[in-house]
Amino acid sequence: MKIKTLLLLFLMVTLMTGFYSCSTIPNGAVAVQSFDKERYLGKWYEMARLDFKYERDLSNTTAFYSLNEDGTIKVDNKGYHTKKETWTQAIGKAKFVGAEHVGMLKVSFFGPFYSGYNVIAIDENYQYALVAGKNLKYLWILSRKPHLPEAIKEHYLKIADSIGFTTADLLWVKHDQRK
Repeated sequence: MKIKTLLLLFLMVTLMTGFYSCSTIPNGAVAVQSFDKERYLGKWYEMARLDFKYERDLSNTTAFYSLNEDGTIKVDNKGYHTKKETWTQAIGKAKFVGAEHVGMLKVSFFGPFYSGYNVIAIDENYQYALVAGKNLKYLWILSRKPHLPEAIKEHYLKIADSIGFTTADLLWVKHDQRK
């Protein structure tokens, strides 16, 4: 009977964490404090990422952000699966964790389960962004165009290194515009 109770308690805590978890941010990272949601909307090219299972073997990856009627942000991710030779798409939504002027959001592609999406650096023209996930396993460098100036690359790598990301593990995404 105690095992069933403990199992039930564990299951409830796990589910509640999934339903109500707030975005987290890696220690040492700080979300942009003067974030402008409207300027962030639109198409972004993924220039680099720490690879993980949902993006494994994808090239030409992009994200398109637009507003939903309820004020959340629609996230439309696309990429070309190099092994299956097909395009894939994942549609989710993002919400601000707190104030909309702080680049700390949570994103979901799986119903009520959210994960951190933290804009930790962005240039003044909203052309390049450095995004951290909930921990040091998730990092992206984004650009409005399918190329990244070396100065921006080096600047963002320094920021990521100072937080503790293993930038040597970044996968640099190929953008050869397959159709």
